[in-house]
Amino acid sequence: MTRTVKGRILTPSGALDGALRLGGDGRIEAVEGSSVPADRVRDGSGPFLLPGFIDLHVHGGAGRDIMEGGDAALQVARRHAQHGTTALLATTMTAPMEDLRASLAPIGELCRAGAPGAARVLGMHLEGPYINKGKLGAQPDFARPVSLAELRELDALAPIRLLTLAPEVPGNMEAIVQLVAAGFRVQVGHTLGSYEDGVQALERGALGFTHLFNAMTPLHHRMPGMVGAALAHARFAEIIPDLLHVHPGAIRAALRCIPGLYCVTDSTAATGMPDGEYKLGRQPVTKCLGGVRLADGTLAGSTLTMDRALRNLVEGVGVPLEDAARRLATHAADFMGLADRGRLERGAWADVVVLDRELRVQEVFVEGGSIDVPHAG
Repeated sequence: MTRTVKGRILTPSGALDGALRLGGDGRIEAVEGSSVPADRVRDGSGPFLLPGFIDLHVHGGAGRDIMEGGDAALQVARRHAQHGTTALLATTMTAPMEDLRASLAPIGELCRAGAPGAARVLGMHLEGPYINKGKLGAQPDFARPVSLAELRELDALAPIRLLTLAPEVPGNMEAIVQLVAAGFRVQVGHTLGSYEDGVQALERGALGFTHLFNAMTPLHHRMPGMVGAALAHARFAEIIPDLLHVHPGAIRAALRCIPGLYCVTDSTAATGMPDGEYKLGRQPVTKCLGGVRLADGTLAGSTLTMDRALRNLVEGVGVPLEDAARRLATHAADFMGLADRGRLERGAWADVVVLDRELRVQEVFVEGGSIDVPHAG
């Protein structure tokens, strides 16, 4: 059944006033309309039609944590879909192998089949355990060097689409080429590595950086650190635009330096929930004052949703709406090698978020299927 959605459409070649035709096969059948000048995109009264948001770093939401297993990933995907996220990577914590097995086992079928009313779970992001014990951030202390055998076992349960590692950990740098050859996408994070380590990791096949600026060696003009390697050399990196993890000025610097900088939420079970106590993997965390923290005050993921991230970029950082839309969808799709997601064009998946003039979510379509948005209106 074909459905038509009208509004101001942000396409890869510019904004159009017109209509999207969503086909019964879950793909976009046509994009029709008249061109809108770049300096007039925010003018007018109709809704905005943006490519559905793609979040590659999601630990939880709606009181549920990915590490719980069971139906946690499904409930997380449903909650984030209500905020415009149409595809995501379920993200694990650093944990013993038995915990990782239990977390991934129920997610494989969800990745294969999808579920009505939920964002498409593209696969897994292993944020640990292959990180540096000296830069855990909010990760539990189960860090260890890369094991390809371990990865293959987990990948058989649910597809591992992305893994974070610290290249300076003995054996990890040498493993990058082998990991890439085996089909795993690698990014650098939770690291005490140097600028030189970062450059070498990219040369060996690493593609990006996990939550840029956070849990990595900072930029100094005589010791550029991992942040310096990212700003000087990276095509892609993820960043958390909740305006707590990274100052708006640092976000602006990264936007100027990294062409494919894309946004993630690093969201936790506390997302969409009242202040109180929650779990992040095995760690108890507290939601208060708009953030999530360990008992010692360390930031422990976020309560961010992607619609809030869009408003933060546009209203708090000053990013034009068209560029912000790319940072929340297109660049993440490109990073993952997904040519048919993250863009509104004929033949792409019909993943669409409809926003009012205040950039509040009104409707969401995942592969052409409508999502219930209880807070719309």
